[in-house]
Amino acid sequence: MIRLAVVILNWNGIDFLRRFLPSVINYTPADDTEIWVADNGSTDGSAEFLREQFSSVRLLELDRNYGFAGGYNIALDEINAKFYILLNSDMEVTPGWTQPLLRTMESDTSIAACMPKIRDVNRREYFEHAGASGGFIDFLGYPFCRGRVFDAIEKDENQYNDEREVFWATGACMMVRGGDWHAEGGFDETFFAHMEEIDLCWRWKNRGKKIMVSPLSVVYHIGGGTLPKENPKKTFLNFRNSLLMLLKNLPSGKLFLLLVRLFFDWLSILKFLSSFSLSNAQAVLRAHWSFFGLIPAYIKKRRAIRNSPGTPGIRGPVKALASLEHREIYKGSVVLSFFVLKKRYFSRIY
Repeated sequence: MIRLAVVILNWNGIDFLRRFLPSVINYTPADDTEIWVADNGSTDGSAEFLREQFSSVRLLELDRNYGFAGGYNIALDEINAKFYILLNSDMEVTPGWTQPLLRTMESDTSIAACMPKIRDVNRREYFEHAGASGGFIDFLGYPFCRGRVFDAIEKDENQYNDEREVFWATGACMMVRGGDWHAEGGFDETFFAHMEEIDLCWRWKNRGKKIMVSPLSVVYHIGGGTLPKENPKKTFLNFRNSLLMLLKNLPSGKLFLLLVRLFFDWLSILKFLSSFSLSNAQAVLRAHWSFFGLIPAYIKKRRAIRNSPGTPGIRGPVKALASLEHREIYKGSVVLSFFVLKKRYFSRIY
């Protein structure tokens, strides 16, 4: 078993590999560390390019596109490491980026995952949408970050430079403890992509694990490299997967919040229609129909999670821990805070 494996999941990202892989190779210490690219059935010649130009990088070729969730599940089953870093192909890393993350993970065995501070590669003084300086959710499952609330991105003036516990770490760049990853079964493959990291972090937290951000590690992200922000497929996945995540992880006494969330989703439909974004409005409707069809399967998943054994060192099964009131869940509505009360910054909300 090696100490650390940096695993880049690639799907038709040859241009990103050409641009950003050199920074990963140059700034990742070679001692007891391997850099892997798991190619998710690319058709753009990515695998051939890697063999020719980056022979030091280990290549795992998958036979088709299994999505973000399935691709990483398969890849990490093939790689034996104490820690993994799941790294997007459109990510530029900086000197010493792995050390703060490793120090954080090794300081406390109850930490299941840790993320760096993420800035925008094109506006380098600003946070980036996918994680910023640590992820949170509100009581209806809407995600937001230290440094990013919906589309309001803050300038990084070191206001969120403290290492602290958060609710979720971004799948764009997250270090995970191998034992915790495999014990929890990795990502939910039904999600395919989007929200799967929040679901996994919630499951970990329900087992008494911690999720951390270590802002001394800084990376730069393009964002939307595979699917643009307003792509209807991304809208579909985000809305459907949010509902599936709530059904899996909410305490039994709070499942009624799904009805509230569905109401808020209908407000989103009206907002899309008002901006003449018919395709995104239709995507939300399709997300709801898909969610309703998956309810029986997800009730079974919920029961399986609740009845599974507890984490070693934590008393009781998960169903006893799932009622914990996590401090990193905002008890108000981030939607109302942002759109009605005009609170655009994390520090004014949480």
